[in-house]
Amino acid sequence: MKTYVLYILIAFSAVSVNAQRNNVRIAYVDMEYILQNVEEYQMANTQLANKVQKWKTEAEDQEATIEKMWADLNAEKILLTKELIQEREEEINALERQMKDYQQDRFGPQGDLVRQRSQLVKPIQDQVFNAVQELAAGKQYDFIFDKSADVVMLYSDKRYDISDQILRKINVTRKQDDRNGTNTNNSALEEFEEVDPELKAREEAYEEKKQAAEQDVEARREAKLKEIEARKKAYEERRQKMLEEREARRKAKLEEREKLKEENNSNTTGNEEGE
Repeated sequence: MKTYVLYILIAFSAVSVNAQRNNVRIAYVDMEYILQNVEEYQMANTQLANKVQKWKTEAEDQEATIEKMWADLNAEKILLTKELIQEREEEINALERQMKDYQQDRFGPQGDLVRQRSQLVKPIQDQVFNAVQELAAGKQYDFIFDKSADVVMLYSDKRYDISDQILRKINVTRKQDDRNGTNTNNSALEEFEEVDPELKAREEAYEEKKQAAEQDVEARREAKLKEIEARKKAYEERRQKMLEEREARRKAKLEEREKLKEENNSNTTGNEEGE
């Protein structure tokens, strides 16, 4: 890559040196500047930023849910059997794996964010390319470079910058498309997911999977709570039974003492009468 860039720089330098001698026409465009001044790109970029924020919120919610599940498990371990603890741990580990897969699908090197950014820029790049072709043919440019590309421009004189001319051509083309009813940018912005049917399908599949997982987790949690409540109830019933048995034994002892006392009193009275 470095060798390639070096060759390009050498070639560009040679062209620049001979430009005035041979009337070679050179220009460049600043793609970043153009993107910042194309309304459709800015609107779609805002939509993408909102979508990315939603993805981040979902990822954070997943992390918070998993952290709470670990905390709940640690608090309930004293009431659970070894088998139930292992089952809960496996359940949480599975959710952690799903969370990591989700983060990779959204933010990984081949994830939705990278793909969406690429698809977002491509229509503008195509417009710039078409405008460059027209401008190069009309004004007979020999070379037109992209200032924001991988080839580093060590110096660029502003007079060779044709970015504003490219923007004007894009705007003219857009107005013509609006008049002819062939401009699809607005509809694409309204339904940004339609640009990527695969992403839309993944969104729907994720929502279905998320709802199913939430329902499964909720069902498991309710079952665990019922089991814990049943254990507590059984413990309370055993405790109450022990208290009742203890109270019954106490009463039996009191009754026995009263009976013995009455018998002793009866015997004493009988002896006194005999005397």
